[in-house]
Amino acid sequence: MSTPYFFGYGSLVNRDTHTYGNAQTARLHGWRRVWRHTVWQTRPFLTVEPCPNTVIDGLIAHVPRDDWAALDHREAGYDRVPVTDQMHHSAPAPATIATYCVPEGKHAKPTRDLPIVLSYLDVVVQGYLREFGEAGAMRFFDTTRGWDAPVHDDRDNPVYPRHQKLRPNERDFVDTQLHRINAFLI
Repeated sequence: MSTPYFFGYGSLVNRDTHTYGNAQTARLHGWRRVWRHTVWQTRPFLTVEPCPNTVIDGLIAHVPRDDWAALDHREAGYDRVPVTDQMHHSAPAPATIATYCVPEGKHAKPTRDLPIVLSYLDVVVQGYLREFGEAGAMRFFDTTRGWDAPVHDDRDNPVYPRHQKLRPNERDFVDTQLHRINAFLI
């Protein structure tokens, strides 16, 4: 029997945002992250889309109690997509791995009225810095599409419910990378 895992590429990479004690680093081949607006969310957030020559880092975690239905409920708005054959990981075999993405038809047109929330981005990048170092966090920026959306600086009054306090060097890293990719801060 195969053990079910799911692959996280956003806030799940920050272990301070969840209780999945068995999470471990992994790489997904043939996909990239993208900032998306959806018809059910008031701000853009990360999803993934196929991209043949891209590899992204993230974490896999065991599906709690092997209950895909409960995890699907938690990830409402996303569709579960099997990616077992596209993963590089050290989970015990056999493993069945899926990721969650926002499918076509649930995307909305990007708008300046709905910017990327910096408190969410900070959480994600903090996770990448801790799991994959500066090089891995730079790969996060380089393998994510949609940076043309504005970024709202809400650090003084965080909107993201699982926001984390960044150390000064983590904050500086995020700010430097946003400047490097010419992100528009509002």
